Amino acid sequence: MSTTSPIHRLGWAALFAISLTLFLALTLRVNAVKSEVRAMERQIVAIERETLLLETEFQTRASQRQLAAWNQLEFGYAAPRADQYLDNRREVAALGAPTAIGAPQPIRVAKAVVDDGDDGAIASLSRSVRETPLADRTASVTAAAGLLAMSNAAKASDMPREGTLDLAQRLGELAGPEKTFAERFAEAGQ
Repeated sequence: MSTTSPIHRLGWAALFAISLTLFLALTLRVNAVKSEVRAMERQIVAIERETLLLETEFQTRASQRQLAAWNQLEFGYAAPRADQYLDNRREVAALGAPTAIGAPQPIRVAKAVVDDGDDGAIASLSRSVRETPLADRTASVTAAAGLLAMSNAAKASDMPREGTLDLAQRLGELAGPEKTFAERFAEAGQ
């Protein structure tokens, strides 16, 4: 038989149950506090990020003021005025650098729809030649001659009414009897 009485066993069982209950309660409380601490840490990190963002904003605005002061004092930069803008494409084209001596003319691709009896393009080009100053008329006269030649060629031949050639045909015309790049590329691939 056992030397311990049943009351002692009940006492030990009750003590064990009480300590287990206190341990579970303490564990739950510790986890709740840990959860609150993590939430506070997240809030602290969010506030630090917001502070960093505001500091960056402040430094940016301060540097903008400094740049404006330097600009006004040393560099003299100013916002563009209305007279600095160009009105049309012709003014933009006039800003282009002239081609070097011996350089080929740039390839210009345009689509001109020509109707029978419609001289609108030629009339507008002749009007622009009349409006162009005398010093700049060389390019306009050259363009007018090219447009007139295209118009006459389109009427005389079986070319499409649009008067355009694709790039391969234009390059073939420029190259003359030599093979075009596309032909050489096709031969190299075989």
